[in-house]
Amino acid sequence: MYGDEATIREILTGLGDTWAVVGLSTNRSRAAYGVAEVLQRFGKRVVPVHPKAETVHGERGYASLVDIPFEVDVVDVFVNSELAGAVADEAVAKGAKAVWFQLGVVDEAAYERTRAAGPKMVMDRCPAIEIPRLGARP
Repeated sequence: MYGDEATIREILTGLGDTWAVVGLSTNRSRAAYGVAEVLQRFGKRVVPVHPKAETVHGERGYASLVDIPFEVDVVDVFVNSELAGAVADEAVAKGAKAVWFQLGVVDEAAYERTRAAGPKMVMDRCPAIEIPRLGARP
């Protein structure tokens, strides 16, 4: 298990509400689209990060984390496991308070590296599943 209940609660309720969602595009059939929609319903600002830099859910997109001209609290990662470690490293460099790898995204070395650098981290979980479990209301 990569992320205990206390860490999940802290990321979802206490670390800030600006979430960069890496892999979020206008493709409605992708999981990132629906998860971002749930995060918005629960009061999170969702910042799309995708090579196409598309506007999604009313928020301007950026091609990469380094292109975002403001601080982000959490980086939510929807890329495949082979690419996720590099994104986690970028999140640490960006100063994110937490990194969240989605269901099926697993990189144990990146998990250890990120935690050692300071940010909180959850891996192989989904915030759209976890946030309602905390009793939060949209």
